[in-house]
Amino acid sequence: MYTKIVSVYGYGRFGKVWADILAENFHVKVYSRRGLKSEEVSPGIEIANKRSIYDCDALFFCVAISSFEEVLKKSSRHCNKGTVFFDTCSVKVFPAKWMKKYLPEGSTIIATHPMFGPDSYLQTERKLPIVMCNVNADQETIEEWAGYFKSKSLQIEIMTAEKHDQMTAYSQGITHYVGRVLADLDLHPTLIDTLGYHKVLEVIEQTCNDSWQLFLDLQNYNPYGKKMRESLRESVERVNSALQEESNDIEPHETINKDQKKGE
Repeated sequence: MYTKIVSVYGYGRFGKVWADILAENFHVKVYSRRGLKSEEVSPGIEIANKRSIYDCDALFFCVAISSFEEVLKKSSRHCNKGTVFFDTCSVKVFPAKWMKKYLPEGSTIIATHPMFGPDSYLQTERKLPIVMCNVNADQETIEEWAGYFKSKSLQIEIMTAEKHDQMTAYSQGITHYVGRVLADLDLHPTLIDTLGYHKVLEVIEQTCNDSWQLFLDLQNYNPYGKKMRESLRESVERVNSALQEESNDIEPHETINKDQKKGE
């Protein structure tokens, strides 16, 4: 019985987890531009070179969006039209456009976004979502891979690249943005933390555990990211304005000084 060969181009934190998932059912080959040593790769996974990585039935690009277009430009002449191509970027409009532009004409292309990272995949038991955007694939191929992802206990969400980016700007994008802002405040646990404050610290830990490059990519390559940040700024300004209106008759510094004197 023929075992499909699936390649993973890019072997960072997510690429490694993704390769391990695929290796449960396929013969997996991995490649990294930085080079790989055998001890870095899980048993049974083949280390490919910059040519053999393209000899496969399916290829997943697990690279940062900031380098993805350049990777596609260099890959295009080596890619086989019979391969099913995927990306795993956290935004979808630009990757979908680039794959259609640089991959061989008529290639089967599916843009995906596994809505989880290495930490959340290994630590949760609930079904994690994966978005699939049909760039250039027949329905049979879409259903085949959707069925495979479902067999990995993933929740399949099929939508356009535009719809994905619009939704994630106000979910994933805003979460990472707020997480970085809170981290900049240098918040720490205290002896009297509330449950809500614990959740705040968890957001910081979750978002800042990812690379700074991922944060930049989420913000700069999402066409709806700028609008999200503007909406957030306007909301902060409205809340501050409401606070200012309510506190016009309060002199907080004077009150604190009086309370301190009473206690002396």
